[in-house]
Amino acid sequence: MAADLRDRVVLVAGATRGAGRGIAVELGAAGATVYCTGRTTRTQRSDYDRPETIEDTAEMVTRAGGTGIAVRVDHTVPDEVRDLVRRVESEQGRLDVLVNDLGGENLHDWHRPIWEQDLTRGLQRLRTGIEAHMITAHFALALLSRRPGGLVVELTDGTAEVHERFYRSECGAFFDVAKTAMHRLARAQGEELAPLGGTAVSLTPGWLRSEMMLEHFEVTEENWRESTVAPPGFAIAESPAYVGRAVVALAGDPDVARWNTQSLSSGFLAKEYGFTDTDGSQPDAWRFVQEVEWAGGEGDAADYR
Repeated sequence: MAADLRDRVVLVAGATRGAGRGIAVELGAAGATVYCTGRTTRTQRSDYDRPETIEDTAEMVTRAGGTGIAVRVDHTVPDEVRDLVRRVESEQGRLDVLVNDLGGENLHDWHRPIWEQDLTRGLQRLRTGIEAHMITAHFALALLSRRPGGLVVELTDGTAEVHERFYRSECGAFFDVAKTAMHRLARAQGEELAPLGGTAVSLTPGWLRSEMMLEHFEVTEENWRESTVAPPGFAIAESPAYVGRAVVALAGDPDVARWNTQSLSSGFLAKEYGFTDTDGSQPDAWRFVQEVEWAGGEGDAADYR
């Protein structure tokens, strides 16, 4: 049965596009009230300079069956995050789920060692990918921890197992440090929430068919398999809805504490909970990475869907 989250209040930090939007919309489909935050609105763009807005996301949440509330927040600014949480408390009196999807995906400095990377961009990556997560947790968990059953999901890129085996050299040191830090942050939050009945995990999608990725490979969600410029590994790609369904499954699980402090992936949770991607498949990108793509093994992406 699909989760019924009509009594849940959720904050998705970084819901403008990509995984954050996919998660927010799937939570809405389960009936949740979802605060959708980000820096791009219909009247003001962030440095991403992209058309997706938090108002669009909030409207998609509401159309899906939930209640979407757009709030412009820069999560690197403590006062803005404090005011956001105060608003949630004033309007809802509670916070049940925090999804921290703040990454700075426009800050890649591809295939360069740390001494050749742009230092300003690298430090901004750490501010967005670590500092903003901790600022948000500082304020939001003070509210979330008041009731047992709270859930924190720290979005990252790659499982702890993958990060232990491989260095993300194509993305560089700043990216690698920011993404691996989310496993430790989830561990810290989980340890601190457990005595109060709360749970924290790190969660990674696989190769995500985000708006930016589809644009980069010159395809749409409808014809993504037809890209002539994407590498072979793109065949394992998943929609943002897939990781959204992973979060819904966690939020609706009365025994979610069994996952406390763990590193999880959308592909792994699909097998555990039985949900699928929008095409009915269950892509397991990180198993494909470990067994075939990065490990030099034999196999085809289709075998991992």
